[in-house]
Amino acid sequence: MAASDSLPVYGSDNSRFGDRRARANVFRLAAAQALAGANASVIFATGAIIGSTLAPDRAYATAPISMFVAGMAAGTLPVGWIARHHGRRASFMAGALCGVVTGLLAALALVLGSFPLYCFATFCGGLYGSVVQSFRFAAADGASAAFKPKALSWVMAGGIFAGVLGPQLVTWTMDWWQPYLFAASYLLQAGIAVITAVVLSGVDLPKPVKAEMAAGRPLLEIARQPRFVTAALSGVIAYMLMNLVMTSAPLAMRMCGLPLNTSNYAIQWHIVAMFGPSFFTGSLISRFGAQRIVAAGLICTALAAATGLSGITVWHFYATLVLLGVGWNFSFVGASALVLETHRPEERNKVQSFNDFLVFGTMACGSFLSGQVLANYGWSAINWIVFPPLALALVALLASGALRVRPQRT
Repeated sequence: MAASDSLPVYGSDNSRFGDRRARANVFRLAAAQALAGANASVIFATGAIIGSTLAPDRAYATAPISMFVAGMAAGTLPVGWIARHHGRRASFMAGALCGVVTGLLAALALVLGSFPLYCFATFCGGLYGSVVQSFRFAAADGASAAFKPKALSWVMAGGIFAGVLGPQLVTWTMDWWQPYLFAASYLLQAGIAVITAVVLSGVDLPKPVKAEMAAGRPLLEIARQPRFVTAALSGVIAYMLMNLVMTSAPLAMRMCGLPLNTSNYAIQWHIVAMFGPSFFTGSLISRFGAQRIVAAGLICTALAAATGLSGITVWHFYATLVLLGVGWNFSFVGASALVLETHRPEERNKVQSFNDFLVFGTMACGSFLSGQVLANYGWSAINWIVFPPLALALVALLASGALRVRPQRT
C-alpha cells in the first residue's frame, strides 16, 4: 500500500466526520440545489424564445442555451481546480457570483436588445451551473459507502423545487418590466443566487491538505478503467440527449402554435421529473446496482422519444418531457454513482471534474446542433436522433458486463 493510501482522508469510511455531518451537509446542499437550480430552469424556459426574438437568424434561436451548456463545460475543470486547492466552499462562492452576474447581464441584454450580450450572460449561467453540478459529489464527501448513493441522490432531489421555482418565477414575473419580456425574471434570479450563497456558506466541508493534493494515481490511469469508461459514456449520452430534446421542446411547442405558458409548464414538469425520482433513486441503486438503474433510464429515454414521435398536442409534449426527465434521472444519477466507485478519496476532485468535463463538453457540441436540426428538419428529427446513442450506451453496458454485476451489500 502506498503511503498516501494510509492517510486519514475526509470521505473514507472510517472518517472521523461520519454520516451525521454528511447528513447536515446534504440538507444544505439540497436547499442550495433547489435555489441554484432556478438559474438553469429560467434559462431553459426562456432561452430559445428570447433567442428566436433577438437572433439575426431563427436557426440560432437555441444558441443561448448552447452557450449555457458551453459554460458548464468550460467551468468543470476550473471548479475542480478551485476545490482541490482552496476547498469546495470557495468554488461554491465563485459559482454564486457567476449566478448574480448572469441575472444582471441577461436583464441588461433584454433592455438593450443585444443577442451577443444575452449569449454571454447564459455562458456565465453555465459557469454557475458547473458549480451546481458539483453539489452532488460534495454530498458524498465524508459519507460511508452505504450512504454515498443516497447522499448524492438526495441532493439532486432538491432540483424538484427548482423545477417549480424557476418556471413559476418566469410565469409570475415575465411581464413585470414592460416592454422587456423576461427582464424582471432574470433580476429576481440574480437575487436568488445571493440567497444561495448564504445557504452554502454553512456547508461544513474540509479544506484541502497538501499531502492529499500530491497523492493519487495519474488521471489517465483512472480514466482507462472499464468502469470509468462505462460511467462517463452513460453520463455523456444521458445528459446530451436530455439537453437535445429539452432545448428544442419550448420552441417546437411555439412552432406548433401552442400558447407560451404551456411551454413554461412543460419545462416545469420536466424538471420535476428530472429530480423527483431522486428521493428513491439512491435506494434503488443500493438494491439493484447502479448499472441496472442506468439501463432503466436509457430505456425510459427511448420511450420519451417514441412519445414525441406519436403526436404534437400539449399532452404529447408533456408526456415526452416527463419521461425524458425520469430517464435522465436514472441514467445520470446511476452514472454518477458509478464514478464514485472509480477513484480513491484523494483523487475525487480531479476525477469528478474530468467526468463532468466529458459530459458537458460533449453535451455542448450536441447542443449547438439542436437549433439547426429543429429549424431545418423539425421536431420529429430531434426525436429520431435519440435512438442511435441510446443503443450505443446499452451495448457498452452489455459489452463491459456491467449489467451482470451484482450490487455490493454493505
